[in-house]
Amino acid sequence: MDASAPESEHTVPQTSRTERYIAETGVPINTKSIVNGEVELARYDPSWPAMFERETRPIRSALGDRALRIEHIGSTSVPGLFAKPCIDILLVVADPENEVSYVPDLEGVGYILRIRDPDWNNHRIFKGSEINLNLHIWEESSPEIDRHLVFRDWLRTNASDRELYADTKRRIARQQWETVQDYAFAKSDVIREIDARAKAWAATFRDTWRETP
Repeated sequence: MDASAPESEHTVPQTSRTERYIAETGVPINTKSIVNGEVELARYDPSWPAMFERETRPIRSALGDRALRIEHIGSTSVPGLFAKPCIDILLVVADPENEVSYVPDLEGVGYILRIRDPDWNNHRIFKGSEINLNLHIWEESSPEIDRHLVFRDWLRTNASDRELYADTKRRIARQQWETVQDYAFAKSDVIREIDARAKAWAATFRDTWRETP
C-alpha cells in the first residue's frame, strides 16, 4: 500500500490476523484452493451440525447484533449427503464492504479473511483455525441467501434430487482437478437443474419452507 495514500473508512489494519497470515505463509487473499487430483468426499457425518453450532458461538460473541443471520449451508448441512469435510457457514452482515465493522472482530476469535469477491454480491470468505470451514459473508439484500437456503431445504426433503446431487458429486470428484473451484464449476449444470425445482417448491410453499426441519 502506498504510504502516502489516505486510509479509507474500509481499511483493515495491516497488523490484522489476515495480514500476519499472508506475511507468514506467502499465500495472498483470493488464492484458489489447489487440489491437483481427486476431490475428497466423505459420507455424511452426524457430528457436522454440532460443529456448525460450536462455530456460531464465537461469531455471535464477536459480532453481537451485527451478525444478522447465521445459517449452516452446503452439503454438510444436508443429512445423508456426501460432502467435502468442510463446514460452510452463511453469515449476513449489513455491509460486507465495510470491513472495519466486522473483520477485526472475526479475526479476534480466530477467523482469517481469504477471499474478497465484490462482483458476487460483495461476497467474502473466511477460514477458521480450529476446523475446516468456509465462513461466507453476504449482505442482507443478496439473493444468494435465499438461494442457498432453498437449495439446502429442498435437498433435505427431496430424496430424488439429494441422490442425483450425491451421484453427480461422486462422479465428478473422481476426476482430476487443479483447484476446488474447478470442481465446483463442473457441478454447475446439475445445480441449476436442482435449483429450478427448489425454487418452484419454495414459491409454492413461500410462507412455510423456512420451517422445514
